[in-house]
Amino acid sequence: MSDTVRSILLFAAAAVLEIGGAWLIWQGVREHRGVAWIGVGIAALAGYGFVATFQPDPNFGRILAAYGGVFVAGSLLWGVVADGFRPDRYDLFGATVCLVGVGIIMWAPRAA
Repeated sequence: MSDTVRSILLFAAAAVLEIGGAWLIWQGVREHRGVAWIGVGIAALAGYGFVATFQPDPNFGRILAAYGGVFVAGSLLWGVVADGFRPDRYDLFGATVCLVGVGIIMWAPRAA
C-alpha cells in the first residue's frame, strides 16, 4: 500500500473516531442518552489519539495541521449522515478549501 493511500485511510479512521466520539458524548449529555454513550465516546476519542501516530509522515505538526482539514469536512459529512444536517454552499466551499489545504500540506513536493 502506498504512503498516500495509507495516510488517507488513517485520516478517515481518525475522523470517524474523533467526530464519532464527540458525537457520542454530545448524545449522552445533550440528548440524555446516558453514561454508556459518554463512555463509548471517551473510548473513541482515546482511539483517535493513537491513530495519528501511525501516519507515515514523521512530523506531528504537519499531520495534525492536515488532519484539521479532514476534521472540518468530516464533521459536515457526519452531520449530514447522523443528524440530517443540510450544508449550504458556503459549508461545502469551506470544506473544499480545507481539503485542498490537506493535499497541499501532505503531498506538495518538498526538497529532500
